[in-house]
Amino acid sequence: MPRPLPLCVWLALSFAGLGLAGCGGGGRPALTVLAASSLEEALEAYDGSFAGAAVRSSFAGSDQLAAQVRQGAPADVFASADTGYPAALRREGLAEKPVVFARNRLVVIASADGSVRSLADLARPGTSIAIGDPSVPVGRYTRAVLARLAAPRRAAILANVRSEEPEAGSVVAKVADGAAEAGFVYVTDARAAAGQVRQVPIPPRLQPDVAYAAAVLASAPHPALAHRYLSGLLRGAGAADLRRAGFLPPR
Repeated sequence: MPRPLPLCVWLALSFAGLGLAGCGGGGRPALTVLAASSLEEALEAYDGSFAGAAVRSSFAGSDQLAAQVRQGAPADVFASADTGYPAALRREGLAEKPVVFARNRLVVIASADGSVRSLADLARPGTSIAIGDPSVPVGRYTRAVLARLAAPRRAAILANVRSEEPEAGSVVAKVADGAAEAGFVYVTDARAAAGQVRQVPIPPRLQPDVAYAAAVLASAPHPALAHRYLSGLLRGAGAADLRRAGFLPPR
């Protein structure tokens, strides 16, 4: 379940959002986007080229962002690393119908100078592994991969898990800093950390369906701009930025 934000944090977000909902630089309206942390590279590029609004994106775990929406934080668009959170917000009357705008894949990352070279190495006793918390999409996708392994290997890998992180970027940081020997992240996160970590592929038969969905929020201050922003993620400049960052098309 999403972790609720402390009241002081929510108030800070709300007051900040009041400013964001007004005008951006040069008198342009400010469009506020809440997006999964794994989208940061692609959306920062798209935000800078989006015409007609100054886009302010806030990146965090999808569960944390959904909690912000439920607590009333002002925003226009919610872009999640799964389909579940946007669908739940729609059922609660907090978002319009979500659309899948990108897909991704999972990969194991390992310390550049470590001994993890294959998925089988993760089951070796004493190997330290970081994975996503089950409340965040990367954590659920990781568990979907492990569920497709034989029970003894799955149990051995889970016994080596030393930390459960709030977002994929935190898993990358654990491995890059040497606090964990390996971790499960999105291919796009691994690409962004090239040179710091080494990729260990996950066979196609084990890959989950990693789908990213976005929705215009019911309380969006700028709904027309929000719909145009979403269209760009599907077919325009945003889609091109997603491809450049390594995301797959939505199909």
